[in-house]
Amino acid sequence: MLAWGQRKTIINKSKELFSLMGDSPHDFVVSHRQKDRQRFENFKHRTFQYTDTLYFLEFLHWYYREHESMEELFMVEDNMAATLTQFHNTFFHLDNAPHRTRKHIASPARKSTCKRLNMFLRWMVRQDKKGVDFGLWKNISPAQLMIPLDVHVERVAKKLGLLVRKQRDWQAVEELTAQLRLLDSKDPVKYDFALFGIGVLGEL
Repeated sequence: MLAWGQRKTIINKSKELFSLMGDSPHDFVVSHRQKDRQRFENFKHRTFQYTDTLYFLEFLHWYYREHESMEELFMVEDNMAATLTQFHNTFFHLDNAPHRTRKHIASPARKSTCKRLNMFLRWMVRQDKKGVDFGLWKNISPAQLMIPLDVHVERVAKKLGLLVRKQRDWQAVEELTAQLRLLDSKDPVKYDFALFGIGVLGEL
């Protein structure tokens, strides 16, 4: 959720957050007490503020005391649009969920491209021998993944004739992913790294 803005800033903010968790985020999330959350009062990243951090800690504390992995939250529906919508709803089902924090978890129901969620799923699901993706989750197929669509991927995909839709929304994600499935139905999102790289380097 912090992967937005300049890469250097994202890395520094992530390190700051981990430091506040004693560089052991899972242990902190599971075992911390409510008073321990006060140390995050001055942590913020762009529009991600103290209120948002508190709720993320609240949800993760609740979830990881009952579950081993967040993978279970992404195995609930047959298609990714429904899955990501359900994930959003589950994440904010606790009674004290702030309305302002909902903007930090995207949902296809609001026509978002859900770039960061799709990127996270790519990292966790895809098997990659080049050190790009982790492949830690084994119960979700790479064939189910959707392309993380940003301005770079969108621009290159349009120049290559893979994307026609003008709006950058969930429908565009579905259109581009469908085209990539024609190239590799079992692993369509493997092309994301190439599309993004070409866009950043400006080689087209």
